[in-house]
Amino acid sequence: MKIIRLVGALALGTIIVLPVAASADDPNDPAMRTKAARERDAAEIRRLNREQLRHVRARDAQYAKGWAATRASSAARQDYERAMAEWRRAVRLCREGRHEYCAR
Repeated sequence: MKIIRLVGALALGTIIVLPVAASADDPNDPAMRTKAARERDAAEIRRLNREQLRHVRARDAQYAKGWAATRASSAARQDYERAMAEWRRAVRLCREGRHEYCAR
């Protein structure tokens, strides 16, 4: 009994996952025989393309903000590293007896 259920479940699973041939751009599709139907289809495709373009532009704008923040952070980090290097140099020179560097 369990084997029959298992075989049945596998058969049903196979039917569910089998790919179905799409009828997109089928020249024999009866729904696309009239010029008006083809124009509606073309208009829908243009609408979907514009919607996708809007989405991609919004996504890219967000990416650009992130990269700008990263570059600004990187520049600030470089400024900090440069200031610290100057300060460390001044400390080293002060300890070596160059008192003009001790005031920093």
